[in-house]
Amino acid sequence: MPFRIFFCLLLLVVGASALTSYLVSHSIRSVMVTTMGAWLLLQVAYFASMLFLIWRSSRDPSGRQRAKHYDDRQEGRYQSQACHEGDK
Repeated sequence: MPFRIFFCLLLLVVGASALTSYLVSHSIRSVMVTTMGAWLLLQVAYFASMLFLIWRSSRDPSGRQRAKHYDDRQEGRYQSQACHEGDK
């Protein structure tokens, strides 16, 4: 997901939480607490989802093979560039 879309969704959720809190309680203090709580909850959820993705990718044996194959191709590319530079 592009950062711009993520940021817009984040602002939408936090703004909706703040507006709802204000309409229910008519208290700025309650709005601040609710907004900070929503922001913290979203940050924890984001961090947990990143940990889950890392865990899932480490358990996928085909993912490791693809990464190793990609690294081997990159290594070969750098070696061939070094050989061509040595020819000059």
